[in-house]
Formats: sequence, structure tokens, C-alpha cells
Amino acid sequence: MTRTPGAVPTGRLPAYVYDLAELDAHAGAVRAALGDVELYYAVKANPDPELLRTLAPHLDGFEVASGGELAHVREHFPDAPVALGGPGKTDDELFSEVTRLHVESPGELRRLLASGRSADVLLRVNLDIPIEGASLAMGGGATPFGMDPAGIAECVALLEGQDAVRLRGIHAHLASGLDAPRMLELAAAVLDYARTLGVGEINLGGGMAVSYADPGARFDWRAYGEGLGRLRRPGETLRIEPGRSLTVYCGRYVTRVIDVKRVHGELFAVVAGGTHHIRTPATKGHDQPLVITEPGEPITIVGQLCTPKDVLARRVPVALKPGDRVEFTMAGAYAWNISHHDFLMHRKPSFHYLSPGGSTTQV
Repeated sequence: MTRTPGAVPTGRLPAYVYDLAELDAHAGAVRAALGDVELYYAVKANPDPELLRTLAPHLDGFEVASGGELAHVREHFPDAPVALGGPGKTDDELFSEVTRLHVESPGELRRLLASGRSADVLLRVNLDIPIEGASLAMGGGATPFGMDPAGIAECVALLEGQDAVRLRGIHAHLASGLDAPRMLELAAAVLDYARTLGVGEINLGGGMAVSYADPGARFDWRAYGEGLGRLRRPGETLRIEPGRSLTVYCGRYVTRVIDVKRVHGELFAVVAGGTHHIRTPATKGHDQPLVITEPGEPITIVGQLCTPKDVLARRVPVALKPGDRVEFTMAGAYAWNISHHDFLMHRKPSFHYLSPGGSTTQV
């Protein structure tokens, strides 16, 4: 669902606007496409409580990557299943009471075993397999994430002769930014490996492709769900943990033009806010998509920071003048929550939530 620019609240700018109705519909469609594949949400993508509450009815649980994320989820959903992953776990994180603990190394497992604590674990595997076309690769070779098969074998041996720490399966988040056919190829390789270990629970991670250059090109959830259904064998539990691909489309970053100027022949619009509010374009090196209300001469849109890297979009064919409002789309994931909020100490944005009935809540 796409709302018209006029549907965005006109309160204090810059602002984040989250369309909860769009998020609810999208999450429902993903849930339906997956069949009996378990769906966890990667909280790191956007931990906003209103988004979590909208997603919760469609989820089997939450995936967190720190003690802070765990406490946040527990505050709002004390009884929800939670999987805790991520490298470099502190003792407090490693010994947390969670539904599933993703073990990253033999060292982590030794610490857990030495504590005498009980836990249900998945071993994170990093398979040496080709990963082509990924925007980020967490596996497929030497990276800090997970273990190679030798490390997994070491962990399996450590788990023998005790029953406090129970091996439930493996976890394999190998890459991000892949389409459904490529994700299914990786899933097949992971499942083949899991079957050599005789485990029946396989978390295939997230990483579903999101295109900022072509927002209409969305991940094919139906093909992915049907493909996983064909790959799964009786008795196996498959789980995925997407983040960006669930929430990115529901968010907009709305701001206003402060100044328009020409420098050495190039036209620039300086807007309130910038990459200290929405770091995504600087992090991923792309132009943030925006709503074009009136075509015009190509113009580069920049923020208020004292750095040439504070660029939101380059040479966009849109007419802008001081006072105009600019709406950047695809701002529902890895945007506000990864930004360097206090650089230059500008005022923080406001937050608005569009409910299914069309009403607006501001915080």
C-alpha cells in the first residue's frame, strides 16, 4: 500500500513516519507465504516498540543480538520466544534465559559449559561455499561470524557426555541482499550439511534482498516459501529471521528544504536533518528513494552536517525550493537506529504512526 504525500502528518520536521497498516499487511503476506516455516524478526533492523507490536501477531519469535535488545523485547513481550545470537557475547548475554542460544565458537561453548547453566543451543556454521551477488557476506569463507565445519565438530565433541546444554540444530546466516532463487540454493547447501550432523532444527537466517535503486522490485516470498517447503524433510523445523525486508517499506523520513544553491554548476538542496537521522544512504552508498512531486533540474540533496558525506540523494530530477517538504521512502529499517544521533547535536526527529484506520499518533 502506498499513501499519498498529503497523508503524512505535518507536525515538527524532520520526522519519521511509520505506516503500521502497510507493515501489518506486508507481514501478514510474508507469514502466509512461508507455510509452516517459523518466522522470527531480527530486532536489529528496527526495534521501535510500535513496529514490534504490529509484527508480533505474525511472528513465531524475535531474534536479538545483544543483552540490550533482549531486555527491550522482554520489556514489551515478556513471554515471547527469543533467540540470542551475535559474536562477542558477554557472560551476561551468554548465560541469558532465552529460547535458543546461537553459539558462535568453541570458546563460547566452553564458557557456557563451565558455568553449569542449562541452555538449548544452535551452532552457527560458516560454510565455505560460493556466495555471489550478496550486498554483505557473513559466511562463505574467513569471516568473524560462526564456525567452519571443524569448529562445529569441536563443539559437537564438547557436548558429548552431558545434558545441561542441549544441541538443537544449526544456525546459518551466510549473506544479505540475495533474491529468492539464490537464497534457496544456500538453504539447500545448509540443509545438506545439517543432515550430516543428524540435527532437525535449522535456522537459515535472513538476508532477503531489498533494492533501494528499484523499490518496486521486492523479494519473492511466495517462491521462497514454496521452495523451502520442497526442501524440508519430515521432522525438520526450518526457521528464518528477516529484518530489513519486513520493515523497510513501512517507514518514511520527512524533512524540509532550508536552502537551495548552485556551486560550480551543480545544484544542491540543503535539508533539515541528514545522515545523523538516516544513516542508511551513507552506510550502503546509495541514493535514498524519495517521492517526486514535481520534476525538475537534477539536484543533490544534502543534510546539515559539516561533512561532504552527509548526502541523502544525488542528482535527483525534482524541483525544490526553500520550505518544500521532502519525503524519503524505505526508511523503516537500519535508519534512525543506526544513525550517529548526537553528531553536531542537532534536534532529533519526531515520530508518527499511521494506524490501520488512518489516524495518526505522534511521540
